[in-house]
Amino acid sequence: MKKIVFDIETRNLFQDVGSNDPRDLDIAVVCTYEYATGEYKSFLQEDLGKLWPMLENADMLITFNGDHFDIPLLDKYYPGDLTKIKSLDLLKEVKKSLGFRVKLDSIAQATLGYGKSGHGLEAITWWKNGEVDKIIQYCKDDVKVTKEIYDYAMKTGTLKFKDGQASKDIKLDTREWEKKEANAMTFTLGF
Repeated sequence: MKKIVFDIETRNLFQDVGSNDPRDLDIAVVCTYEYATGEYKSFLQEDLGKLWPMLENADMLITFNGDHFDIPLLDKYYPGDLTKIKSLDLLKEVKKSLGFRVKLDSIAQATLGYGKSGHGLEAITWWKNGEVDKIIQYCKDDVKVTKEIYDYAMKTGTLKFKDGQASKDIKLDTREWEKKEANAMTFTLGF
């Protein structure tokens, strides 16, 4: 199964655009991890054309809050429909199990023993200050955390989260996660 983990950092905030719709934001960078190659890559908004063939070849996109945020935002730029590719949103899976949402940092700290390298508001400041390398590194770090959480869940069927000082388990049913689905993404691929 061709799997890609990805995350997006934006150039602006919801309050900047007067909306809660991710499609109203602008992409600063998309970072990916491709299981087939073991490579992390980054794509600035201007480079998204290079990202499309990778996504079109994927059997599954792995994100944290991607169904609500990352995929609708990225789909704004894509000439087709990215929702046709199987998506595994780890936040959605956690909420399905617990009945409530948990932050990626809380899951990372409890599950992996380390947290995120920053937060999204810092990325906006870095963008405004022209510190693009910092945004890219932060986004890649989030992709790495998401990938490692996914790998842990696939191996154990659980994740953990911080509840105050305590660590609590999240039981997950991963049996269908890597079940291949048919998708035909040919919008930018040559024939």
